[in-house]
Amino acid sequence: MGSRAILLAFENYEKARVLFAQTMADMALRSVNVDCMLRCNVMELLLALLNDPSLRVQQNAALAIGRLANNSHEAARIAMFIDILPALLKNIEKRSKYYKKAAMFALRCFAKHSPDLANTLVSTGALEAILICLEEFDSGVKEAAVWAVGYIARHNTALAQACVSSGVLPMLQLCLQEPEVCLKQIAASAIGDIAKHDGTLAQAVCDAGCLMVLAKCITYPSPRIKRHAMCALAQVAKHSINLAEAVVETDVIPDAILHMGHPDPGVMKSAANLISEIVKHHYHMAQLVINSGGIAALLDVIQKGDSDVIFPAVLAIGYLAGQSDFMGLAVKGCKGVEVLNYVLNKEKCDHVLATIAWAIGQVGKHSPEHTEEIARSKIFPKLLEIYMDPKSSENLKQKTKGALKLTLSMCTVISELEPLLDKAPPEILKYVLAQYSQILPNDPRARRMFVESGCLARVQAIQAEPGSTLMELINIVNHCFPEEIIRYYSPGYPETFIEAVENYKPTVPAMFAKDHEEADDSEIFEALQPPLKSEYEVIPTIKWKHRLLGVENKDFIFQIICRSVSSQKQDDT
Repeated sequence: MGSRAILLAFENYEKARVLFAQTMADMALRSVNVDCMLRCNVMELLLALLNDPSLRVQQNAALAIGRLANNSHEAARIAMFIDILPALLKNIEKRSKYYKKAAMFALRCFAKHSPDLANTLVSTGALEAILICLEEFDSGVKEAAVWAVGYIARHNTALAQACVSSGVLPMLQLCLQEPEVCLKQIAASAIGDIAKHDGTLAQAVCDAGCLMVLAKCITYPSPRIKRHAMCALAQVAKHSINLAEAVVETDVIPDAILHMGHPDPGVMKSAANLISEIVKHHYHMAQLVINSGGIAALLDVIQKGDSDVIFPAVLAIGYLAGQSDFMGLAVKGCKGVEVLNYVLNKEKCDHVLATIAWAIGQVGKHSPEHTEEIARSKIFPKLLEIYMDPKSSENLKQKTKGALKLTLSMCTVISELEPLLDKAPPEILKYVLAQYSQILPNDPRARRMFVESGCLARVQAIQAEPGSTLMELINIVNHCFPEEIIRYYSPGYPETFIEAVENYKPTVPAMFAKDHEEADDSEIFEALQPPLKSEYEVIPTIKWKHRLLGVENKDFIFQIICRSVSSQKQDDT
């Protein structure tokens, strides 16, 4: 009787421990319970249960620790402070698959919060335990271990290098070949987290033989596998041209272009991102994408996708157009400028608008032929509006200014430059005037249009600091026209003209000047009356003629008049 009671007491004690561990694990699922549990020193109690002889208690304790750490950075910090890791990973190779899954889950939750906690895991020997779990036959244990690798490696280069040095890449490559879809997805994600940091780690991924397996994963029907596989390939390709060539050698370009038409937005985005990371390196890789029909597929993504999806597609179009003038014309020929203009007027996100502006600059930077459609599509005023918007971010302003600089320096459609003269600030206006200064000296028709459209008057109204670049450009434009035209269109010239008229002092010639006193009205009236035929009064006539003409030689006038009177008498006779 006594032994049975003792055994019953131990059984009840074990059940109570199991119940406590299970209850803690269930309560830790809700983040609102974490603070109260931490105030009750739950971590110290769970640490003791990790060393419990009951496997069920150990498993539930590890699960509770992981859930607490998942919901709270403070809980993860406390776990590191009380050295819970040695007890959690002790003899893990001898533990059950359920405990291993719980332990890997806890490591993943510790690592996700900060690089410091992840570094503590590495220094404590967590990677050795992860490798043991990666060799486990059970796929659930492998999944938990791969999750832990990904969360450790994603923080920085040192942690990713520690993962590679521990030998996880061959195990990840084997996980990609497992039939379980979830395991393939997580392994591809972990490989991408390792490769994203620098070219050395990406080269290690390439050397481990992961690229070909990742390329095969794209053909799987699961959208998640497709998305993570293409993301991992993009993380490898972005570092250097050699790595990009290694990715291209897997024949991934046709598959990526095909998947840009996939109904899943995540797959579309990953495919566009992969193409973007490939074409940015070299002309030949961009040519491969163009020959495969990549431009049309990218423009279709830009037209149909939302902000997150179109961002890598616009980036890829910019890289393609910037490689050469031929590729810029190819983008233009596929109505790329129209699509970019459409999205520019529709989109609201600053980072997408900045990318669109940058891509427009890449299309138009080559020649006037490239810029002509940009100018006629009324893109310049829109870019200027975005640049002058106080709500625009600094990055957006910088990208729009760069796009305006590249395109305005190639624009020869002067009619599209006119709206910028009134609205553009000095830092943009100098690019407009610089283009005018190159066109006007050699084009008489352009000079006439420049004057008739009022542009010359607008240029004269610009306030520029003496000695500045803007003032020098204004002087160059002014030297393309006669000086009197510049004066006529200068501000304030009408007022100056009227003032000159008012202040002018007339200079009458001497033959019209009067050097005697003025006659009164009656005398003038009498002098203007014609003389009668019967009366020949010579003296008044002389006097009148003298006053009217202002001639000083009175004798000469007297002789003339006398001859006139004599001839008149002969006529009357």
